[in-house]
Amino acid sequence: MNTMRETTIPPAMARKNGAIALAAFLGLTYLVATVSSVFTVASIPTWYAALAKPGFNPPNQVFGPVWTVLYTLMAIAAWLVWRRPDSGLRRAGLVWFGAQLGANFLWSLVFFWAHQIGLALIEIAVLWVGILGTMAIFFRLSKAAGWMFAPYLVWVSFAGVLNFMIWRLN
Repeated sequence: MNTMRETTIPPAMARKNGAIALAAFLGLTYLVATVSSVFTVASIPTWYAALAKPGFNPPNQVFGPVWTVLYTLMAIAAWLVWRRPDSGLRRAGLVWFGAQLGANFLWSLVFFWAHQIGLALIEIAVLWVGILGTMAIFFRLSKAAGWMFAPYLVWVSFAGVLNFMIWRLN
């Protein structure tokens, strides 16, 4: 016996709404990326360029493409979770998604706009917990969605080490 509620939405309408939802998740994540980049871009050739950085610091050109892929994967993962039947776990997953997206945005403000490297290190730890929490819930709802957060977790772990080293060197 199937305990999940059956949906009576016609397949064509479900596809249309699904496409709109995917576009909304992509739009939201790209909006966060775009607005945070406004606070980031001005500091890269000036303040950030003057900082001492470890030898493993990637070239600046790497960050844009990597973040584009990560934001895309995040949006698709959230969309996959959104497509699951309504439940408390689904709602919690989407709330965690929004919270980690907010923490992601906040890191750019703290690091690049406020130039608070130590505070950014604390904030990236909060972001890391948010990613891990989102990923754990997403895995329970959709293995694919959970795995889509894995590269993000790895990249933010690397960024945390990089943030620590920049803080230490400066």
